Amino acid sequence: MGVIETDKWLLQLYNRPIAICEKLKALFKGARASEIYDYLIYHGMYQPGNNGAGIVEKLQSRHVWEIVKNEFLRCKKEWDGPDVPIYIFPSDPTNLLIQEEFNGKAGLAFKDKLFLFVSARNSETEIRSLFTHEYNHVCRLTEYPKDEADYVLLDTIILEGLAENAVREKFGPQNVSSWAFSYPNDKIEKIWKQYVYPNRDIKKAKQRHQDILYGLHAYPKMSGYCTGYYLVNQYLEKTGLSVKDVLKTDSKVIAQINSG
Repeated sequence: MGVIETDKWLLQLYNRPIAICEKLKALFKGARASEIYDYLIYHGMYQPGNNGAGIVEKLQSRHVWEIVKNEFLRCKKEWDGPDVPIYIFPSDPTNLLIQEEFNGKAGLAFKDKLFLFVSARNSETEIRSLFTHEYNHVCRLTEYPKDEADYVLLDTIILEGLAENAVREKFGPQNVSSWAFSYPNDKIEKIWKQYVYPNRDIKKAKQRHQDILYGLHAYPKMSGYCTGYYLVNQYLEKTGLSVKDVLKTDSKVIAQINSG
């Protein structure tokens, strides 16, 4: 498995993304190619437009597939992680959340597969950091004894916090996503107590889960993300542990919630 040569698919089928998604049907049992594409668009995959070959060639010239392959080998060894297929596609330049909050890059991780959506402006370190973040999700989903379908908001923010702390450990705080430092610590403590903690058991299927996670509507911007990074960072500093050490640790323990 490892990095799939999606650049070859893209050079042939860039303006036919449904045909590309036909190649992914075995990964999503029972789903039609059009449904898969809609799902991937929601998470950041490109939509057809002009100069598709040019975009792919730019990504090739920046050695994106080779960079991800090398980072996969490093992370897999470091975290004793699973061998999963990795699919790389251009990101959607019209997705404002991805462009503004994530500098044109996004990912989608499962226990058994991983997708990266990148732009030609992303640096090598950004691509390596993105992969590290998403592959850490794969490891957490594999190691943590809870089915992802049963995840609640607390599990999601800890998942995100672990992944971005993994970036911090590998590449330094200067390469951590800007959303992690959106607020001073005292403000994050208030966001945690006022918005996140009271809603910690909301399941992923509920809209409020996403609203708090991303800070939509009345919630502070990127509420769940920045709170998750803060909670994980606090726990790691308090215990002296690394992200690898806590991949199996219960979300409530990491958040230092008294379960009694």
